[in-house]
Amino acid sequence: MFAAVTVLLWSTVASAFKLSLRYLDPLQLLLYANVVSVLTLFLVLVAQKRLYLLRRYSGAALVRAAALGFLNPFLYYVVLFKAYDLLPAQEAQPLNYTWAITLAILSIPLLKQKIGLKEFGAILISYTGVVVISTHGEVLSLRFGNTTGVLLALGSTVIWALYWIFNTKDTNDPVAALFLNFVFGLPFVLAATALFSNVSVPFNEGLLGAAYVGVFEMGIAFVLWLNALKLSSTTAKVGTLIFFSPFLSLIFIHFLVGEDIRGSTIVGLVFIVAGNVLQQLAGKNRNRRERQP
Repeated sequence: MFAAVTVLLWSTVASAFKLSLRYLDPLQLLLYANVVSVLTLFLVLVAQKRLYLLRRYSGAALVRAAALGFLNPFLYYVVLFKAYDLLPAQEAQPLNYTWAITLAILSIPLLKQKIGLKEFGAILISYTGVVVISTHGEVLSLRFGNTTGVLLALGSTVIWALYWIFNTKDTNDPVAALFLNFVFGLPFVLAATALFSNVSVPFNEGLLGAAYVGVFEMGIAFVLWLNALKLSSTTAKVGTLIFFSPFLSLIFIHFLVGEDIRGSTIVGLVFIVAGNVLQQLAGKNRNRRERQP
């Protein structure tokens, strides 16, 4: 139940991003959503009686949390929201979904992980989907609809993957850690908004959208997913539900945002999801072989 609700929430955020960006610029959307996410995660820690965990952080751990806060929420969402601002939601959402493939690629130099031929093939399949979506199906022409938007969407996957790689050795409570990341990220967001946008609060639909993003995308969904993983006997039982999210997202994008979903988007998304699935299966098989005596 927790996993299903989380996937449903994740399926709505692309539409929430795009609708909110009709009234706010990317920095304003991030600022207001960040404020709401800090309040949301604070209330979660209070409700779970885990606020005391924050006192256990050493000075070095707080510096590390601040550095990660620069990556997420600040840098990641600035790049992601600008990609959504430039691209149709049906393009930005699947392209951002390649972050798991990016994570596998970056794990090679940063975590010294090995990659097999099957995993390399899975990566090629996923990025074939990227080309199909970005060229609107005109693959041979290699003429991208919006090159800057595509590069930003793919760039956001690099930032997100780096954030999770640097988090691999963090043994702190994940909700407390995320709360501190968003607390430390807020000054970066506020400064950028003051310099390059406007910090005045607009009382319109965009503010409601930012509140939705802050509560669900940046807060509750993460907590629900952690509970799903905790209650499941294996991560695979709930992990497979993630692959429903991008397809459900297209339905919301069509009916809420009003975009006509192109056939090339669906074909490209199938390639991306297939590459994700194959990469995970190949990685598990390789790890199983390496553990065998």
